[in-house]
Amino acid sequence: MDNSKNIIEKILKKPLLEQKNEGINRTQPAPKAGICPICDDRGIILQGDTAVPCSCMEQRKIDNSFKNARLSQELKNCSFAKFNLEYYQTPSEADHYTNAQKALKAAQEFFKNVQVNPHEVGLLFSGPVGSGKTFLAASIANALLAKQYRILFLIVPDLLDELRASYSAKNETNESDLLDVARTVPVLVLDDLGAHNYTEWSRNRIYSILNYRINEQLPTIITTNLDFNEIEQHLGERTCSRLLQMCRIVKLSTPQDIRMQKYVKREKLK
Repeated sequence: MDNSKNIIEKILKKPLLEQKNEGINRTQPAPKAGICPICDDRGIILQGDTAVPCSCMEQRKIDNSFKNARLSQELKNCSFAKFNLEYYQTPSEADHYTNAQKALKAAQEFFKNVQVNPHEVGLLFSGPVGSGKTFLAASIANALLAKQYRILFLIVPDLLDELRASYSAKNETNESDLLDVARTVPVLVLDDLGAHNYTEWSRNRIYSILNYRINEQLPTIITTNLDFNEIEQHLGERTCSRLLQMCRIVKLSTPQDIRMQKYVKREKLK
């Protein structure tokens, strides 16, 4: 009868040609999109004679902590290469194009630098609706996920809803568990920090996440359509102060909402 080691080896070797201690070397075709390139979604790899959890299991645990944490199919398609600067071009206002170039460069530099420095300063993308803020944040997330980095992408209203729902006795995950994941994940994206109906409770939860992350020097990416006066008005002076300390401010603007530009192009209205 096979022992447990032999069984694990058989499971791991089925479609693999070669398994190494510190990852995988393979000569077969690249894995399908969405499949872990390290373990082929088995969840375990061999290190010597020992089977250990693959790094993708850590990401699944992060994703599964929040119902709405996974990147939508649309956001999964975001990448630096697809960030189209044409949407920012206008003869009368060159600032739109210049700001977009700077924003793309800042996003690419963050992606590069955080791989060397896990305490890299975060980014805050600020601009009106439809200016490409979420696109760049998702592009960073996708690039890091492709490198097997653990990352949590949260839409702020969904985050607050899930924290409120955690008070339910039927909910298996409590508020403390959710907050702990958001505080400690290596890279956190908070999308749409907008003009919501914040209460003292919700302001304190956001402050708690940001304050922990700044103390531990964990990078955070934030998108917002608010300026800093409005952030202070909605979230308070102490939160606004911490955002300035933990993030570089990157501004985006467009001559017209990019979604509207895409609609006009799709419907051939011009």
